[in-house]
Amino acid sequence: MRRSTTVGVFKAALLDMDGTLVNSDAVVERCWRRWADGHGLDPAEVLKVVHGRQGYATMAVLLPDRPMAENHAENARMLAEETADTDGVVPIAGAPAFLASLAELPHALVTSADEALAQARMTAAGLPMPEVRVTAERVSASKPDPEGFLKGAAELGFAPEDCVVFEDSEAGITAGLAAGMRVVGVGPRAAALNPTAHIDTLDQIRVEAASDGGFTLQIG
Repeated sequence: MRRSTTVGVFKAALLDMDGTLVNSDAVVERCWRRWADGHGLDPAEVLKVVHGRQGYATMAVLLPDRPMAENHAENARMLAEETADTDGVVPIAGAPAFLASLAELPHALVTSADEALAQARMTAAGLPMPEVRVTAERVSASKPDPEGFLKGAAELGFAPEDCVVFEDSEAGITAGLAAGMRVVGVGPRAAALNPTAHIDTLDQIRVEAASDGGFTLQIG
C-alpha cells in the first residue's frame, strides 16, 4: 500500500493547461512539425523546446536572428491554426476529478495559450474553465518568466508563498519556482525538472479543505 505524502498547506492553486490538465500533444506536434519543415528545421529538435512557452518565444529560441515582429506575426497565425484543430485533445488522466476537488477553492488557469485557444482546448477535453485565468494576451513575457503566476496569485488575492503551481514543462516549472511558489510537476516531462513534488498523473493527488479556507495536498 502506497504511503501518502503531504506536499503542504496552501491558499490557492495555479494551473497550467497543456500537459497538465489537457493532453494536446497530438495537435502541438502536427502544427509544429509543419512549422519546422517550413523553416528547414529538425522537427524533433523543435519539439524539445515548444512545451510551456508562447509560440513567439519558441520561435525566438529557434530562429535567434529573426526580428521579433516576424515571430509575433507568425505566432498569431499559429494560434489560429491550433485553435481550429482539436482532433485528439483529451483530458489528462485524473483532471476532471482534480478540478472538481478545487471547484470551491481559490484557483486560476495560467497558460501560454491565448483565451481562444484555452477555451477551445478545455471545451474539447470536457473540462470546466476556471473563472480566473491568465492567458497569453494578459502578460508581457512568456514562461519561464514568472509574470503569469505572479499575476494569477495577485488576482486571487494571495501571496506567492501561499500558492501551489501545477506544471509539466521546464519553462513552466522554472516560472513557478521563480515566482516563489511550490510546484507540483505532473507527468513524465516534469520528473527530471526538480519540482517541489512530482506525480505521474493527477489521480495521485488528493485535495483536502482546511478549516481556515485553505487546503492541503496529499500525494498517494
